Amino acid sequence: MTTIRLHLPGDPTDRSYDIVCGSGVLGGIGRLVTEAGGRRAFVVADEAVAGSHAATVAAALSAAGVEHSLISVPSGEASKSLLMLGRLWDEMARLAVDRKTHVIAVGGGVVGDLAGFAAASFARGLPVWQVATTLVAQVDSAIGGKTGINLAAGKNLVGCFWQPRGVIADIDTLASLPPREFTSGLAEVVKYGMILDAEFFHWLEANPDRLLAREPAAISHAVERSAALKAHVVERDERESSGLRAALNYGHTFGHAYETAAGYGSLLHGEAVAIGMARAARLAAILGRLGADAVARQDALLRRLSLPITPAKTVTFGDDQLLDIMARDKKSLGGQLRFVLPDRIGHVDVVAGIAPSLVCQALHAD
Repeated sequence: MTTIRLHLPGDPTDRSYDIVCGSGVLGGIGRLVTEAGGRRAFVVADEAVAGSHAATVAAALSAAGVEHSLISVPSGEASKSLLMLGRLWDEMARLAVDRKTHVIAVGGGVVGDLAGFAAASFARGLPVWQVATTLVAQVDSAIGGKTGINLAAGKNLVGCFWQPRGVIADIDTLASLPPREFTSGLAEVVKYGMILDAEFFHWLEANPDRLLAREPAAISHAVERSAALKAHVVERDERESSGLRAALNYGHTFGHAYETAAGYGSLLHGEAVAIGMARAARLAAILGRLGADAVARQDALLRRLSLPITPAKTVTFGDDQLLDIMARDKKSLGGQLRFVLPDRIGHVDVVAGIAPSLVCQALHAD
């Protein structure tokens, strides 16, 4: 077991918390909740894990003497909706949830974002725990306090920052993920190597087969290093005020546009991010920021991890449609597109003022 401390000192309350990574750590949630003063919990679980990982959480809560109720939500991006958020609010009201009730999100990024936003907004703020059971959640979405829901106009347009009391990343839960969902999560792992850690990127290049085989040692290293890098960034730029945290959005401006245009659920988040990273690298090359060798290395790694670098030929996207979605992206300012672009493996910058014609060129570059 590895514990990564994410330091967020506050006045008057220290908001720091632990990210617990390892095998078999899921059952520790009951002790953690009681140590934080929780005696009652509202568990929100992805329906795919309601009878498995969420049941383990429920048993751990019972063993620790924590009264709890559980509600499941349908799997998939479509659940990050105002309709589903309202359902959670109504159920919390029916159960007379109060400010000492701890919300526990069990699942991936969808449940984490949805339950986190419900916790942040109900009774003006409830403590929330992120129990991440997907690779995307363990390395990225469960860490850092971003919560929210989608609108038809774009992803994550409504939400807030609401830091969890803690994050549990039990790598044993990854064994139950369908192959497509597991490989989708590897896109976020590659992202960390591209934006922050060239040595980690090199390690990924040397170990794709071990990762795809879900070897525990390889998975543990990938999860722990990714979580540590995410924590490092969040500590220094919790609310994206300095621009450092914006680096975590590498590939996401393109990726969110593809996700939205395709219809939520058609592309998995990681698949869209992988395509987005490939497009962002090409845009960086068009601008003279990035060499062709780095673009090729990223492409090769994504392919070796069974991730796409172009949309499926069966799906077509209009350039104007994608540009319009990008213009509504949260990272846009004053209608001006901004992209996170690498200048080498291990380092990126936020670049604004890019002509739409160059963005379109990147959309179609080989």
